Amino acid sequence: MRTIKTTTGAQIRLDGDLLTVMETLYHEVTANRKLERSFEDMVREIQHLIGQMTEDERREYLQESLFLNTVTYENERLGAYMRKLAGTE
Repeated sequence: MRTIKTTTGAQIRLDGDLLTVMETLYHEVTANRKLERSFEDMVREIQHLIGQMTEDERREYLQESLFLNTVTYENERLGAYMRKLAGTE
C-alpha cells in the first residue's frame, strides 16, 4: 500500500478511505494547532497531499469525496424537511 506524508511528516495510507485522510488532516492541521489554523492552512495541506497522488488516486478520492458530500447534503436536506414537518423550524 502506498503512503503519502503531511507537511508535518504524518503518513497516510492511500487505500481509498477518505475518512482516514480527513481524520489525519483534522489531527495535523486543526488539533495539533489547538484550533489556531486558517482556511489557507488547510488548503495548503490539502494541496500538498494532492500533489503527492497519482492521477488515478486523485480520481478515486474525488469520487469518494463527491459521494460523501452528496450523502451529507441529502441528510441535511432530509433533516431540514423533517424539522419543518415537525414544526420545529
